[in-house]
Amino acid sequence: MSTPAPAAMLEYLDSRPRLVRGLEWARGRRYRLARLGDPAASLVVIAHSWRDVRAARRVAVAIEEDWPGVPERCREAYGEILAGAPEVVVLDLRRKNRCGCLGHRHPYVREGPFAEAHEAFRGATVGEMDIAWERIEAWPALPLHDTALDARFFEGSRLDEFRNRRFRLRLLSVFLHETNHLVYPNEPEQSVRGRSLAFYREALSSYAEEASTTLSFTIDRSFSRLE
Repeated sequence: MSTPAPAAMLEYLDSRPRLVRGLEWARGRRYRLARLGDPAASLVVIAHSWRDVRAARRVAVAIEEDWPGVPERCREAYGEILAGAPEVVVLDLRRKNRCGCLGHRHPYVREGPFAEAHEAFRGATVGEMDIAWERIEAWPALPLHDTALDARFFEGSRLDEFRNRRFRLRLLSVFLHETNHLVYPNEPEQSVRGRSLAFYREALSSYAEEASTTLSFTIDRSFSRLE
């Protein structure tokens, strides 16, 4: 079974009755598509409020740009899980969850346009999760580890760049965590959490090492011009 093409999904969303789309627009619901690099990977539908357009864009960047850039061993750890994921994953992007959780796997699809099968899905399976982006942004995933890496960077644009990437890798790790639950709902939470935290730790360390090397090279070249 093939994953629906993004163009076909957008066409489906635009083809719904005008009244339905108008009411959806009035209540502020928006949709953005993303995919984990491989055309055969799940098509991720980011469902969000109009107020969270920027957050939705950052989720899309994490999925489409940051994922291919993490070390191969990090991607391999999720190879089997992603191969078994639903062809369409609806990601309900929220600011917070009342329970305080970072995200949840939904036992059934509740997002209106995807709650029932449609020919545009080409028979694809559909799964759903939610992610609370403000909660994730404030989440001390690995406090000592994060603080140690944070200290490598000076105040300014490089520190901002590092913190932006760190946030996107947190988003990505929670997305992978909930995808893990979608595929293996009976796997113990401790096992699922251990895998996602290991992914976050390795991906962030790899980025920080690469960024630090680039920063050191830039500083060395700056001093060489003064000699």
